[in-house]
Amino acid sequence: MSSLPESPRVLTLANQKGGVGKTTTAINLGTALAAIGETVLIVDVDPQGNASTGLGIDRKARRVSTAELLLNEATLLEAAIPTAVPRLSVAASTMDLLGLEQEISGDKDRAFRLRNVLQRHGEQGDKIPEDKRFTYVLIDCPPSLNLLTINAMAAAHSILVPLQCEFFALEGLTQLIQTVNQVKGALNPELTIHGIVMTMYDSRNNLSNQVVDDVRAHMGDKVYDTIIPRNVRVSEAPSYGKPALLYDLKCSGSQAYLKLASEIIQREKKLRNKAA
Repeated sequence: MSSLPESPRVLTLANQKGGVGKTTTAINLGTALAAIGETVLIVDVDPQGNASTGLGIDRKARRVSTAELLLNEATLLEAAIPTAVPRLSVAASTMDLLGLEQEISGDKDRAFRLRNVLQRHGEQGDKIPEDKRFTYVLIDCPPSLNLLTINAMAAAHSILVPLQCEFFALEGLTQLIQTVNQVKGALNPELTIHGIVMTMYDSRNNLSNQVVDDVRAHMGDKVYDTIIPRNVRVSEAPSYGKPALLYDLKCSGSQAYLKLASEIIQREKKLRNKAA
């Protein structure tokens, strides 16, 4: 299997638990990266399509979805829809993804469909319009470890794990790390965990502080310094089809996502320097 494309950097946001802030992180991290000059594509491979809705993409506008991408019926250029955020596009999802796993389960390349799509896009070189020359691709996964998530991990350079500040956080993390190691061993030897971002943090809650301390004790510097607080404005934003950074830039949640984007860029520089 050919190696991953050097550009764009592909980060998969994964956690088999629902309600941990995965889609919220994909939307707002993508917006923050675009705000600091990156050209970003969010690939929505969750059949619920919340990342697409949260970026204001009406279901009627999703004429080419990620299901067609994974069935080799469309190209990334055809699927990428510009959003209200400059330099941010989304490949939107529809409920068609629900039947996809069964449809491709017998195919030899079933785990590499998304990687192949990204490689084909990169191979077009100068034919790609400026606004589709992505420097970052963020893949938003469903809350399960199914074939869609495996495709996302097989296509990624790194995994970004949103982890809610709750009692069972570490338990779910252990299972996810096992899956990452399996994918690394069988499908994608370059795969790493880029970092773990603690979400829905409530400083008034002793449990939140305890969970952050426990995760840092187990995972060390894999945990980002930036912590995403529980924030009403961030929760409200998707119902308006806007990232929090457009809905209320000054709220604590938006400011935290800008800090996270900066931290990720810093880690990327360190990774590149090590590789050199």
